[in-house]
Amino acid sequence: MQAQWNGKVIASSNNIVKVDGNAYFPLEDLDQVYFEPSSHTTECGWKGTASYYNINVDGKVNENAAWFYANPKEAAKQIKGRVAFWKGVVVN
Repeated sequence: MQAQWNGKVIASSNNIVKVDGNAYFPLEDLDQVYFEPSSHTTECGWKGTASYYNINVDGKVNENAAWFYANPKEAAKQIKGRVAFWKGVVVN
């Protein structure tokens, strides 16, 4: 699978885990040049605290468009070290 935004492939992997309809890519399969840490966080009752990345492609920024669970709860341990996308990022 690939994740694309603003005309660039930002992640590509054959090792996807799907949870709640979202494709979680291994962190090492992201093209790190496009990702910037964000201070934004959210809470999920069964997964835990999500942290976010802004995606920056050719100077265009998509804020909080990628998320991950650094320390997911036991029920979501399969997504530790993985990143998912939204906000216009095309995953196919």
